[in-house]
Amino acid sequence: MVSYNQTVNPSSLIDLLVIGGGPAGFFAALTCAEAQPRASIVILERTATVLGKVRISGGGRCNVTHACFDPAILTQFYPRGGRELRGVFARFQPADTIRWFESHGVLLKTEEDGRVFPVSDSSETIIACLTGEAARHGVEVRTRTRVKSLELTPEGAFVATCQDGTLWRARRTVLATGGEGGFHLASGLGHSIQPPVPSLFTLKIHDPRLEELQGISVPDVRLSLPTAHIHSEGALLITHWGLSGPAALRLSAWGARVFHQQNYQLTLTVNWLPGFREDEVIAHLKKERGIHGRKRVMAWCPFEAMAQRLWQRLVLSAGIPEATTWSTLTRQQRIRLAHELTSGRYEITGKAPFKDEFVTCGGVTLDEVDFRRMESRLVPGLFLAGEVLDIDGLTGGFNLQNAWSTGWVAGRAIAGKT
Repeated sequence: MVSYNQTVNPSSLIDLLVIGGGPAGFFAALTCAEAQPRASIVILERTATVLGKVRISGGGRCNVTHACFDPAILTQFYPRGGRELRGVFARFQPADTIRWFESHGVLLKTEEDGRVFPVSDSSETIIACLTGEAARHGVEVRTRTRVKSLELTPEGAFVATCQDGTLWRARRTVLATGGEGGFHLASGLGHSIQPPVPSLFTLKIHDPRLEELQGISVPDVRLSLPTAHIHSEGALLITHWGLSGPAALRLSAWGARVFHQQNYQLTLTVNWLPGFREDEVIAHLKKERGIHGRKRVMAWCPFEAMAQRLWQRLVLSAGIPEATTWSTLTRQQRIRLAHELTSGRYEITGKAPFKDEFVTCGGVTLDEVDFRRMESRLVPGLFLAGEVLDIDGLTGGFNLQNAWSTGWVAGRAIAGKT
C-alpha cells in the first residue's frame, strides 16, 4: 500500500525510482506496476503533497485531457514537442486516457469546447484515483524528499542522494519533476537543458483604445507579431490590463522565446475582422454610404460580431469626428478606419500569468531522448516524462495529456512492454 514517509531500507536495490510525484511520475509508476505487479517502485516528491498541478488544473476541477482523438491534429496544440509526440500519441492518446480513468472508476465528461473533466468537477477525484491505485499496487510514495543528486554507478545502477542524506539505489529511474525541479539532475548526467521561460500568459497593453472596455469578448480575431512572423487566431478577451483569451494565449505560447528575448515588449497588430482583407473592408464601408447614409458612423457598426463600444473606440481612433454620418465619410477616413480594423498596432509592455496556470517551455533537449521508450539516449536506464522535457502545450488539457502519454510510454518500456 502507499505509505508516506514510512521507515524502509533505502540502501536496497529497487526496480524503479520515480523522482517527481506529479501526473507523469504517477502514471509511469502505475503503468509499470500494472504490467509488472511484483516490481518494487518508489516515488519521491520534494513537496508536502503529491499531484500539485493536478490539484489546481482547470481551476480545481482538473482538465484531465482534451477530446482530440487524431494524433496528427493533437500535435498541433504543442508549440514545442509536437513532432516528437506524434509517435507517443499513436500509442497513448486522449481516448486512452479517458478509457484508463473510466476503467479505474472515474466518470468523465466532455464540455462543448472539448475539455474533459471528472463528472465530480473536483481534482480530488483524480488524485484519489491515482493515489488509490498506487496503494493497491504497493507503490511507495515519499513526500518532503528532495533529491540533491543522481548518479550512475559503474554497475549501471542509479544512486539518488536526498537532501537529508538518504540514499536510494535503483535499476531504473524516471525523471518526472516538471518545471525546473529536475533540470540539475538531468544536466548532472550529461543532458543539455533548454532554458525555461513562461509560455502561457496574457498580454499587458496600456492603450486608450482598450480603456474601460474590460469584459468585452470578440469571437474571432487575428493577432500578429510582425517582427517575428508569428500569428494566432481565435477569441479575444479585453481585460483591465490588456488582452487575454485563446488568441492571446496561443500567441504567447508560440512566441514564448521571442517574448522573453524582447523582455515582453513588442508591437502587436490586431485584425478585428480576420475574415476580411483591408481592401474588402474599405469596399464594405463604402457600401454603407448608400444604405445608411444619414446614420452617424459612431452609431452604426456594419460588422455584427463587433461590440458597439469597441467599434466606437476604433472609429474615434481613426480620427473620425462623432458627428460624421456615413454619407459624409470621406475616402481617406474609410481607409484609416479599415486600417484600424484590420491592422491596428498596439504596444505590449509586459505579461501576466493566466489564472492559476503556470506553464513554461524549456527542459531537457528533445533530440537526447528516444521517444519510442522515453529513455535517455545518453544514459541507458534513465527515462524522462512530462514537463521536465522541452515540451509545452496550449491550455485545455494538453499539458496533462503530455504527462499521461509520456508517463505511460516510459512505464511500459521499463516493464519490458514496448
